[in-house]
Amino acid sequence: MEMIRARELVYEYEQRDDEGNVVGMNRALDEVGLDVRQGQFVAILGHNGSGKSTLAKHMNAILVPSGGTMWVNGRDTRDSGELVNVRRSAGMVFQNPDNQIIGTVVEEDVGFGPENLGVPTGEIWRRVEDGLRAVGMIEYRAHSPNKLSGGQKQRVAIAGVLAMEPECIVLDEPTAMLDPVGRKEVLRTVQELRKRKNVTVILITHYMEEAIDADAIYVMEGGRVVMQGTPREIFGRVDELKRYRLDVPQVTMLAEELRRRGLDVPCGILRREELVEAICRLS
Repeated sequence: MEMIRARELVYEYEQRDDEGNVVGMNRALDEVGLDVRQGQFVAILGHNGSGKSTLAKHMNAILVPSGGTMWVNGRDTRDSGELVNVRRSAGMVFQNPDNQIIGTVVEEDVGFGPENLGVPTGEIWRRVEDGLRAVGMIEYRAHSPNKLSGGQKQRVAIAGVLAMEPECIVLDEPTAMLDPVGRKEVLRTVQELRKRKNVTVILITHYMEEAIDADAIYVMEGGRVVMQGTPREIFGRVDELKRYRLDVPQVTMLAEELRRRGLDVPCGILRREELVEAICRLS
C-alpha cells in the first residue's frame, strides 16, 4: 500500500516587489512524482532551494498543490474535509525543535497534539508515556524543555508526533542544528521506531551519510526530481551528484578515488567495512 503518492505535483507562489506588488510567479515544485510504500524509509536529498522542504510540507497539507495531486494514505490533500485525517496519517518533525515545542513541561508538550485531535484524556496520557518511552525520554517527563540539549529536544518533538499515532513521520532536516552525537541519537531513535512499529519514514536531509540506510533516495534540483534509486545506485553516480552540488559519503568518495587510480573496487560502496573487504580481496 502506498502511504505517499504524488503525481505531476506543482507548487507556485507569488513574487512581489518592495511595494508588495505581484511581479511574477515562482515555481518551487515542478511536476514532481513520488511513491512511498507503507513501512519504507525514503530519503530526499537536495541542495538549499531545491524544493525538498516545500515537498515535505505537502505531505502534511501545510501546503497544498497549485497543480497535480498529493495523496497521503489515499487521501487527496486538497480536500479540506480530509485535513484532519491527512495530519493523523503523516506527522511532521521540523529542523528546529524550538519551533515545534510549545509546552513548559515535557509531558504537556507531548500531549498537545493528541489533545487537539480530540483524544480522551486517559488515552492522551497513555500516548504521552508510550511516546516518551519510545524515544528514551520518559525520565524527563516533568522537566522544562528549555533545560534539554538539542538532541533531547528533537526527541521530545518526535515523541509529540508519535503521540498522535501517525502511520508516517516526515522529518524535515531534523539534525541540521545538532552536533554529531545528537544526529546519531535522533536517527537511531527513528530507525528503531520504524522497525518496531512499521512506521513509514521520510527523511529530508543534506547529510549524505544519513541516507545510506534508506530503501530509496530521491534527489531534487530546481523543484524537480532529477535522480531516484537505491542508495548504492545513487551514490555510485558521483559525478552526477556533484553537478547537483551534492557530496557523497566519505567512504564512497574514497572508493571512487581508488577506482580512478586503477584499483578494482566496486562502484557505490557505502560503508567502511565494504571498502576494507574490497581492498583485502585485491591482495
